[in-house]
Amino acid sequence: MYRKLLIAIDPEDDGEGERALKVAMDLLDEKGEMHLASVYNPDGGGFFPHVSGEAPEEKETEVKELLDGLVEKYLPPGWDVCQHVVAGSAGKKLVDLAGQLCADLMLLVSRGSSDRWRLRRATVEYVAVSAPCPVLVLPSLEKSGQETGEKREQREKRGEPDS
Repeated sequence: MYRKLLIAIDPEDDGEGERALKVAMDLLDEKGEMHLASVYNPDGGGFFPHVSGEAPEEKETEVKELLDGLVEKYLPPGWDVCQHVVAGSAGKKLVDLAGQLCADLMLLVSRGSSDRWRLRRATVEYVAVSAPCPVLVLPSLEKSGQETGEKREQREKRGEPDS
């Protein structure tokens, strides 16, 4: 079990949030600390492409609200979660944050590479070799063949059986 988990998360990806938080709950010591981090590039794009030309304060508030929603949706009531919304280079900021927190483990969900997510693989590779703690990289739900809670709810509403 881990005492301090740092989870890098894209708050606009519900499936990624669900996957990361469920795994984190299994790995975290009952008295451990869970830290959620979302890094954005103030110039737009990057590891978490949920950034527009908004003012940094507005973007930070928006991302914190999205993280709050994921916590409320996927963690049992009473879980204490620290949130970190940071501007800058995703890989470097995540590595720096892991060092500042003295994290025991950093958890990432990787989509690999594609036209839209070119920087994702580079960021995951950078974090994996530079982090001051072990890094657990989870495959995306699409790669692992699992469905998100949202997709499961839609399937159940249509009356379709489990696949």
